[in-house]
Amino acid sequence: MEEEMQDRDLRKRMPYTIQRDVLDELGVDQVAQKSDVKISAKEKLKDAARCTGPRFKSCFFSFVPVFSWLPRYPFRENAIGDLISGISVGIMHLPQGMAYALLAAVPPVFGLYSSFYPILIYFIFGTSKHISVGTYAVMSVMIGSVTERLAPDSDFMLPGNDTNSTIIDIASRDAERVKIAATVTFLSGIFQLLLGLVRFGFVVTYLSEPLVRAYTTGAAIHVIVSQLKYSFGISPQRYSGPLSLIYTVIHICALLGKTNIGTLVVSIVTIVGLIIAKELSALAARKIPVPIPVELITIIIATVVSWQMDLKTEYGVEVVGQIPSGLQAPVAPAVSLLGSMIGDAFALAVVGYGIAISLGRIFALKYAYKVDSNQELIALGLSNSIGGLFNCFAISCSMSRSMVQVSTGGKSQVAGAISALVILVILLKIGELFEELPKAVLAAIIYVNLHGMMKQFGDIPSLWKTNKVDMVVWVMTLILTVLLNPDLGLAASIAFSILTVIFRTQLPKYSILGQVPGTDIYKPVEDYNQVNEIPGIIIFRSSATLYFANAEMYIDALYDKTGVDVAKLLSHKKKLEAKRLRKEKKAAKKAKKEAKKRAKEAARAMGEEQQISDTDESEEEAEANGHVHNLSEPKDVTTVVVGPDPDTKLPGAIILDLSPVNFLDTVGVKTLRNIHKDYGEAGVQVYLSGCQRGVMESMEKGGFFNEKVTKSVVFSSVHDAVLYCQQGNSKEVMQGTHL
Repeated sequence: MEEEMQDRDLRKRMPYTIQRDVLDELGVDQVAQKSDVKISAKEKLKDAARCTGPRFKSCFFSFVPVFSWLPRYPFRENAIGDLISGISVGIMHLPQGMAYALLAAVPPVFGLYSSFYPILIYFIFGTSKHISVGTYAVMSVMIGSVTERLAPDSDFMLPGNDTNSTIIDIASRDAERVKIAATVTFLSGIFQLLLGLVRFGFVVTYLSEPLVRAYTTGAAIHVIVSQLKYSFGISPQRYSGPLSLIYTVIHICALLGKTNIGTLVVSIVTIVGLIIAKELSALAARKIPVPIPVELITIIIATVVSWQMDLKTEYGVEVVGQIPSGLQAPVAPAVSLLGSMIGDAFALAVVGYGIAISLGRIFALKYAYKVDSNQELIALGLSNSIGGLFNCFAISCSMSRSMVQVSTGGKSQVAGAISALVILVILLKIGELFEELPKAVLAAIIYVNLHGMMKQFGDIPSLWKTNKVDMVVWVMTLILTVLLNPDLGLAASIAFSILTVIFRTQLPKYSILGQVPGTDIYKPVEDYNQVNEIPGIIIFRSSATLYFANAEMYIDALYDKTGVDVAKLLSHKKKLEAKRLRKEKKAAKKAKKEAKKRAKEAARAMGEEQQISDTDESEEEAEANGHVHNLSEPKDVTTVVVGPDPDTKLPGAIILDLSPVNFLDTVGVKTLRNIHKDYGEAGVQVYLSGCQRGVMESMEKGGFFNEKVTKSVVFSSVHDAVLYCQQGNSKEVMQGTHL
């Protein structure tokens, strides 16, 4: 072991020498034989449209993955685990589906439908082996905001028995809300399907982890507030739009005096019982391989107690009500409603996909398989669009159910199919037994299931220590989601997150680089004690790309770091040039007068007055034509030589390290062109290094290169540029670097 360590240390310290010509970009192109072959868009399109047998087979199996993996399903190894896992998850679907249906403001049975049809579709088209798709709290509350906005209680008021009283037509209201939920789900599925077909799976990259966690936390707050009416037995007014959550909380507080005591007692007892039971279940999980279905046991006990004590009649506790048995026939979506829910549907599509693919990638990384992001979009899109035809509401995947599916031995999508069969049995035979279940119990189940999302507030101190910008994104996402509702809050949060990226590119770190002694490595001089600047050469680098938003700051930082303000230098040079021209003109006039005087004296002495007159006329013509300097140039005329500002120490060359720059826009190219031109006029040569291919192409198309400025000013590395400058701009040198 010690010998291996010594050998590794020896290899790390082993010196080496490289000898080669100093190469600019033209030299690299010649040595590496740069390829100019470019495939046209027409050829790419033609190749993409070409259909062969193997390609068709590959496309078919990638579009319908079940035909790829199911024939090779390892029955002996996976069957038992998938069976136990499917039954366990199916049992969880029952209480969660009914509870989350309340969030969507539809009857509980439609939560069971949403736990059946979409799961079967995902089983056929999905690529993740471990996530459990179905109802999800965040998606349900987003659906609820749409259904309650488009079908408020006020639209279904009927006159009551008393003169001034009114009652709600619950049957008509629920039917309309089911239609709205199914329609927005269908539209969100179409969006997901279209995005998947155009290979737009990368859209989830705009949903960073801090944004998703903060968004789900904010949505969980909306969920909790929306369920308070079931816990207190009150009927607050429904608010919509920004700040609706605040108005709802204020109204609920005003109605607390009308709380139904029986409903409140049921809620408190259920919450306390669930917390205790879950803690005991967690302790017993080490000894029992299958998790205890705490929620299922809770709703069974609550249903029996409600039925025996007649809580609905005796205490006014609101119960689930009629649960029809069997399945429903498909229904076409309400086309007339599509225009009013496009934004909501797109938000549902993005959020549902973002949550599903994030969790799917976690399990794929853990169990070493690949999840196709575009196929996941297609699978979720088909699940939602087809589910919408069967009156389902939008689905995603649940962390709690997925963890149970994995912990109970689930190893493939077969577990999801088995859980769907469990729900089918409940729909056909058992569902009607839960008609006396209090809605307060379902609200309590939601509260307890959201405790994991509430723990995400712990992200704030951890992000403060690791990345303060991400912490700001987290906090702002939470605030925007709470204040603007989940749909607008998502759009505003993504916009803010993108703005932070732009803001960071506007405030990059600008550095002067120096050489690590004896190497070709260059590091910022302010970060290292043993890094030395190259005499007469300034190496400048920005940590961000160069584009319109930071181009001006790039120039200012260059002036500041180099200590050379070219604008002032050129202005000073122009002033000196003007001063020189004035002095030369004044000296020329003085010389002219003296020449005339001497000529006249000589003419009088020699009697050649006429010749002097002719000479004067010719001199005046020469002056008019700007040829004063051709006059007799006397020796006492002083020529003013303009030099740089005596307070300015000009470097011999400036090297711009562009290795961090991954693209240039027209403003960036113009900025580099102006830097090269201005410093060149000031007598300072400017060289570029580390340009990526895209940057070079932008410079070529943007007109950076011309007859005077060629690729000879661009070098592949900083060290090449330094050696070129040190050797007096001669490329016939050899580089010997000892490391």
